[in-house]
Order: sequence, then structure tokens, then C-alpha cells
Amino acid sequence: MNDSTALARTVATALRGAGVREVVVAPGSRNAPLSFALFDAQRPTTTTEPGLRLHTRMDERTAAFLALGLAKTSGRPAAVVCTSGTAVANLFPAVMEAAHAGVPLVVVTADRPARLRGTGANQTTNQVGLFGTFAPTLDVAAGQDGAELDELLAFLRADDGQRTVHLNIQLDDPLLPDDGGWDGGERPEWAVTLQAPARDELRLEPGPRTVVVAGDDAGPPARQLAEKAGWPLLAEPSSGCRTGDSVIRTYRLLLDGDLGPRVERVVVFGHPTLSRPVARLLARDDVEVVAVRHPGIWPDRPFAVAAEADRVDVAGPDDPAWAAAWHEADRDTSRALDRLLAAEPDLTPHEVAGAVSRALPRGGLLVVGASNPVRDLDLMVAPYEVGGRRKVIANRGLAGIDGTISSAIGAALGRPQSSRALALMGDVTFLHDTTGLFLAPREERPDLTIVVVNDDGGSIFATLEQGAPAYADRFDTLFGTPHGVDLASLCAAARVPHLRVTGLPELEQALAMPNGGIEVVEARVRRDNRADLDRRIRALALP
Repeated sequence: MNDSTALARTVATALRGAGVREVVVAPGSRNAPLSFALFDAQRPTTTTEPGLRLHTRMDERTAAFLALGLAKTSGRPAAVVCTSGTAVANLFPAVMEAAHAGVPLVVVTADRPARLRGTGANQTTNQVGLFGTFAPTLDVAAGQDGAELDELLAFLRADDGQRTVHLNIQLDDPLLPDDGGWDGGERPEWAVTLQAPARDELRLEPGPRTVVVAGDDAGPPARQLAEKAGWPLLAEPSSGCRTGDSVIRTYRLLLDGDLGPRVERVVVFGHPTLSRPVARLLARDDVEVVAVRHPGIWPDRPFAVAAEADRVDVAGPDDPAWAAAWHEADRDTSRALDRLLAAEPDLTPHEVAGAVSRALPRGGLLVVGASNPVRDLDLMVAPYEVGGRRKVIANRGLAGIDGTISSAIGAALGRPQSSRALALMGDVTFLHDTTGLFLAPREERPDLTIVVVNDDGGSIFATLEQGAPAYADRFDTLFGTPHGVDLASLCAAARVPHLRVTGLPELEQALAMPNGGIEVVEARVRRDNRADLDRRIRALALP
């Protein structure tokens, strides 16, 4: 076989050895050897060893976020493969998100031979190190006396495979296989360990008035600690522990009330990003912060940490009066919030989030987009029981709106055992990734209901400083950006079923009767009253 074909098959073998099962390919000419090899690697090598599962997408950014979603729910590293040139740059947003969130992603980029760099050759640039600190690069050329596999395996195995990495593969003509095909090869003997063991544990004493903050991907340990100590649990929707009796639904409102100033110690799990009240709490000089280490390329916290460990335990239960005060205030504030929303004449984005949350069954999957939807969901999450195996995920590494549709499709495909898959996002987020809806006929389509909260623009900015009345004359031009897009027509172009609803009963009925496959439910809400609505909600718990 020719050198490029041999190298491409070596890459496919290395990916299987690294525990990769899901590979997304964006078509191109230079990456043709990789595409052929990965297609052949779909074949199982034994009765117990499955082959790769191959997905194709026409857009590299969509492809990368699809791989990200697959990795987040499958528990294994996923790979994305593309051709050379500007195609590589389109992977960058997903690479950044994966690196900051600690999601293992293998980025495989085809390249021209090194001799063509700096010559102005077509579609040739310097791809080595393109992703900087987000993903280390291994630049691999063909014909290295069979050493490529060992080099690739060592690179992919480093840090137990828990990092985002970049394989830059130099491929020279001829680019097509010339030996009649491949049987998929043998998987290397070793497999990457996907979870490094904890290194140290910190044991806390009861006493200081303590809350547990559970950010993105905190996991069950945050809930377990809160329950053992009897501490209030302030858990974001994508924390993986918004369950049980310790959860405080309206925590971000209560932090600005009478209870917030009384906090003396905070134990932080995961990556908290949603709430300014939480950020202010963690920044206080009079609060002791204990942090559990989390994955990602930036291990340091943006706030002062008194102690840090891989695991945190507590010597025993604390004074129950502290948690009781939080739960009593939470019940009162939750009732007031529900009454406020029920009195609104029009459907509110918070009611949309609440309906989606209630529609998530045991064993279900919910992918939630950035900006307002995840914050609305944070106030409206249904009280879930422990052990329900509901999985709520979000791209909170950098909290961008990029690739949310593709991430949701990838997450649904990566967790086929889900009883149901839902996604919640805003209209700008939806429009930002519409290419994610355009799937080739052979591509697998999960059962996924995408709920789009459409307020015709970026309403989150109305709740921030730039939404002040002083800037009203330029707000829509610079921030609100009303688009007027007909989502029904857009969905029709993608052959995706679409339903528009304007009231809560309609929405609940639509969620109760999914059609199967990918479908879009568009919930129309107002944008002109968003800032006022948020002000009235924040005032519910103020002293």
C-alpha cells in the first residue's frame, strides 16, 4: 500500500486503542486516506470488539461540536477529522470548549507534506500548534519506518487520555488506497483509563455556616456531601446533582436576601458559571472557600481558595437549623415565583424552562443552551429524585452559544439508552448552528425534541448593564439584534418537523406528544418585558 494509506490506517488503529468509538468526518480531498481508513475501521475486529461508529457532516464546526456532544455523554473520547487549511480553524470553538470543560476530544487534521509549508501551496498553512495551549499537537509524517503507531499511542495515552489533543497528519499523493481495502486491523492491547483516581481527601469539621456550590459537571459527590453534613446544596442544572432533599431551588435569589450574608464557608464542586450572586459569594473576604479540583486546562479558580483537594468529606452532621432556614425561605420564594409567573398574561421563558424540565422523564437527557435558557432553567428545575438517571448537560467550559444543536444531537447519539432526549435553547443560539440540522440521508437521526425560546433577539443583554435606559437608542442595533427569521421555513428547508406555540398548555401538549426523530418546538415569548420581569423576580427574596 502507499504511504498515506498506511499512515491513515495507523491513525485509525491508534484511535481505537485510545478508546475512541465515535468519529466525525468532514469531507475533503486531503483527508481522503483518513476517511477511507475510518470507513473500513467500522468493521468489528472480534465478536466482542466493536468497530468505530462513523458520522459525516459538511461543516467542520458542526462536526466538532457533534464530537463534543458524543464525548460528553458516551464517557469516551470522540474524534473529529477534517481536511487542511481553513477547515482546521473551524474546529477551534469546539476545541476551546472541550479543553476548558475537560472533555477528551481528539482532533485529527490532514495536512500537506512539510516540504510544502511556506511555499504558497494550495490549502497549505502552518497547522502545527494552531490550537495553542488548548490542544498539544503531534505532527506525524508518513514513512517513519513503522514508528508512527508507537508515537501515536504514547501521545494519546498521556494523562490517561483525559485531554484534548491534536493529531496533524501529513499526507502525500497518492491519496486513495491502492490495495483493495482493509479489514479494520487489530486493536492495540492497552486501553486508556478514562478516570484518574483521586489523589487526596480533605475532611471538614461541622461548625461554620456552610453551603455546597455545585457547578457544571460537579457530579454526585456534591449532593452526597451536602446530605451527610445537612448543608444547603446550591446546584446548577448541569451539575449532575440537582437531586434530593438538600437542593435549594431559588438559591441565587436567596443569596441576595437575609441568608446570603450569613454564609461563612463554601465547598465548591465543578465549574460554577451561571450566577453573579454565587460569584460575589465566592469573592467575599469573610467566606472560607474549599474547592474540589476539577478538569480543564485552567485548574486554578478565579477566587481565593483556602483549601483544595480531590475529595472532600465531613466529620458528621451539622446544626439542622441552618439548612432548615434555607429550605423555609426557598419554599416561600418558590411559591412567590410561581405565583408571579402564573399571573403574567403571556408565556414567559421561565415557564418554558419549567415545562421542559417537567417533561424530562427518568433516564432522560436534556441539553441546555447558554445565555438565558440555562439561567431560566436554574430557577425552574423540577424536584428530581435521587437515582432517576436524568442527565442534564451544557457547554459551560466557555459558556458559548456555538454548536448547541450539534452538541445536542451528538449527546443524544452518544447516550442511546436515554428514555427521551430534549434540548432547550434560545433563538440566537438556534440560528447560530442551523447547519447542525442538515444531515445526509444515511446519517443516524436521534429522537430529539429541540425547544427554541424565540424572543426575536438577544434578550439577555436587556438584563445586563448595556440594557440600561441610557442606551435605548442603540440597544437593538448593538445587542438586541432582532432578526425576524421564520423558523418554520428554516426547519422546512432541513426537513425537520416544526411546531409554534404561544401558551403553556400548547407547549405542555407538544412536549407530551413527541413525533420521533429530530423535531423543533418554537415557543414565542416577549422580549420587551424581559428586564422588568427579571427585576421583579430578583426582588422576591430581597430583605
